[in-house]
Amino acid sequence: MTTEATTSPAVTYRALVEQVEQVARTIEIAEVAEDDAPTVQKLVASVTRALGHVLGLSGGRIYIRQSPHYRLWTTFGSARAAARGIRVPESYPPIGQVLRLGAVFMEAEHPDLDRDLEAQLGAGAFAVIEVGDGEYLVAFDVTDESTADQALFALSLLRNAINQRIRRERIEEVLREARRIQGSLFPAQSPPFGRFEIAGRSVPLETVGGDFFDYIPVSDKILGLAIADVSGHGLPAALQVRDVYIGLRMGMARDFKMVRTVERLNQIIHQSAVSPRFVSMFYGELETDGSFLYVNAGHPPPFHLAVDDTVRDLEEGGPLLGPLPRATYHRGYVRLVPGDVLVFHTDGITDAVRGGGRGFEGEPYGRERLVAATRRHRHLGAAELLRALFEDLEEFGGREANDDRTLVVVKLAEG
Repeated sequence: MTTEATTSPAVTYRALVEQVEQVARTIEIAEVAEDDAPTVQKLVASVTRALGHVLGLSGGRIYIRQSPHYRLWTTFGSARAAARGIRVPESYPPIGQVLRLGAVFMEAEHPDLDRDLEAQLGAGAFAVIEVGDGEYLVAFDVTDESTADQALFALSLLRNAINQRIRRERIEEVLREARRIQGSLFPAQSPPFGRFEIAGRSVPLETVGGDFFDYIPVSDKILGLAIADVSGHGLPAALQVRDVYIGLRMGMARDFKMVRTVERLNQIIHQSAVSPRFVSMFYGELETDGSFLYVNAGHPPPFHLAVDDTVRDLEEGGPLLGPLPRATYHRGYVRLVPGDVLVFHTDGITDAVRGGGRGFEGEPYGRERLVAATRRHRHLGAAELLRALFEDLEEFGGREANDDRTLVVVKLAEG
């Protein structure tokens, strides 16, 4: 097709770009359905309402790919109703052109068109765009062929906006599903265990995160406690968290010793196909009599706040999981008595910086503040103490997170 603009291109296209940008902004913030097809329908209907009178667009048809065909899914606007389910083969020349170019205009008498097929579809002259990485074709009826160039120009720009909106929605759905999956890895509630009170909470920086904690029943008298932090955050880190979860659970199920489990997990992470990640992890086994054996694999040391107010860091263990396939680990030991508290944390807590212009910009919350807050609130039960520690962090000015944040509190009740 050859066309010539009937008005000054410098004026026409400048004004058209402004209108397209307005519609693109509308597409960007539009509420969309969970499925792609209703989303496409909603977005193209918005385009037709906004620019139809300018570009001579009256409505059109949406096709869904069902290889080796595209199936008519629906019509929109004032397009003539056609039987849903009409199939157009992928070998149809206009389809090949739009998949190659992204957008094309077809005159009603174009030699590549099948007159019988187009009659079934109710199509005359139309501009067609590909969206959703070729999953959908959208054909807009062009009632005024003098606007064909402008229509093709505008729809090409809007195609990019629609595709970006669909891709973003797909990514967000993947992340929502990832969060549901990751949420299932965290304990639904704290387990009853003798006279111990236990509480934990993890707050990811993004939809999903690289922090992890778990309670693993080993026997009636032994409870496994784990906390871990995968380098980075977001989806790649969340995938590595799954390896930690599975590795620990399998090790306990096979009755491996603690050190053997950690060493095996180190090898698994070292060999992981997920992008290179390092994991800091602390794992310990709490017994009903207060004995606590643990291995610290490069994790910020949890601390034991004793009833006499002394503090001990739980540091025994070995290096981060991942970098050294033959790394060895050893155990540490501490014994809890009534009134003692254990606090596990990730560095997203202690590295949180003061924000909002309060105090010194960039000042970290730090381990000392965490210990001091624990001392102030140690009279509380584990759940209340956990809440108080998060509140203390926020009051410090650490509302704006720069990393995932996780805390686990264990308290041996007095009396």
